[in-house]
Amino acid sequence: MTTDRDGTQPDPPLWGSLAYLVLNLPIGIASFVFVVTMTSVGLSTVVIWVGLVVLAVAAVVWRGAAQLERMRVHAMLGTYVATPYRPLPDGVTKRVGARFKDPATYKDMAYHLLLLPIGVAEFTIMVTTWATSLWLVLMPVYYPWLPGDWHPVTWDGGAFDVDSWFETLPWAAAGLLVLAVTLTLTKVLGRAHARYARAVLGPSQQRIDRLAKLDTAGAIDWNTSAAVGR
Repeated sequence: MTTDRDGTQPDPPLWGSLAYLVLNLPIGIASFVFVVTMTSVGLSTVVIWVGLVVLAVAAVVWRGAAQLERMRVHAMLGTYVATPYRPLPDGVTKRVGARFKDPATYKDMAYHLLLLPIGVAEFTIMVTTWATSLWLVLMPVYYPWLPGDWHPVTWDGGAFDVDSWFETLPWAAAGLLVLAVTLTLTKVLGRAHARYARAVLGPSQQRIDRLAKLDTAGAIDWNTSAAVGR
C-alpha cells in the first residue's frame, strides 16, 4: 500500500492533472445530483420500506463510483489509492447491513458531495489561468487576423493599448510568465487533489497503523484483512 507516511509523495503529470481537474466539474455535478436525489428519495420513503431498497442501491452505486474514482486518480494523477472497504459477509441481507456499517461508505458519499464545489473551483481556476496565459502568449500569432474593434486595449487607453504587431510582443512576454505560473499551479492543484483523494477514499491512518503492526512477513492483503477495523 502506498501512503505519504512510507515516503512516497503524489507527483501527478502535468497533462493528466489538467485533464483531471477540468473533468471534476461534470463528474462532480453528476455525482452530487445522484447522491442528493437518491438519499432524499430513500429517506423520505423509508417508512414504507421502499426507502431501504433505494438507499441500499444508492450505497452500492456510489461505492462503485468511488472505486472508479480511485482508478481515475491512479490513471490521471499517478497516485494509488488503496481500497478501504471491510470484507463483506455471505448473504444479501448481511452484505447490505455491512455496507451501511462500514465508515468507508459514508466517506465515499462525502467525497461525491464535495466533488461539486471542489470541481467548480478547480475548473474555474484551470480554464481562467490557461485561457489567459494562452491568449497572451499567442497574441503575436492571431493579432493580424483580429478585427479592429477586437484589438486589446487598457482601461485608461494609454501606452498599453495594442495598435501594431510589435506592440503584442511585450504582452506575449508577460504571457510566458503567466504560463509558467499556470503550469506550476496545475501541478500543485493536481498534487493537492491526489492527497485529498487518498485521505478520503483510502484507508484511515488507524487502519494503516494496525495493518503495519501485523505485516511482520512483509506480505498482507490490505483489502481483505477482516480482523482489522478502521
